[in-house]
Amino acid sequence: MDEIRNKLPRGAGGTPGGLGTFVLGLAMLLIGGYLFFDNLVVTSSFSVFWGRNASALPLLILMGGIGLLFFSGRSWIGWILVAIGLGMIFLNVISNLVIYFQATSFLRTIIMLGLIAGGIGLIARALRPYS
Repeated sequence: MDEIRNKLPRGAGGTPGGLGTFVLGLAMLLIGGYLFFDNLVVTSSFSVFWGRNASALPLLILMGGIGLLFFSGRSWIGWILVAIGLGMIFLNVISNLVIYFQATSFLRTIIMLGLIAGGIGLIARALRPYS
């Protein structure tokens, strides 16, 4: 019996068989994930940093770093200020994003979540060796 099992082609996760199950599960997971993320709406809120409007501080730091780099391109302080300014702008944008789930029908929501859960289940089943 072990000889037959060793001669079977290796599938998902190095287990015998299960490649079709894995591909089906992956397709279900991708379709369900696409439908789910397609219903998300991303907006931004008012930018606040330490209780104040946060648009000026990162720009001032960035402009100071750029000014130092124009004065001397080898200025490590200028490079640090540019990195800090860009980092603060990036974090400010990311931290002020608000994500909403669009209103959708109950059936569509069940289909989305069912595809995701079923796909994860099939992928997990495909990675287990068949007995």
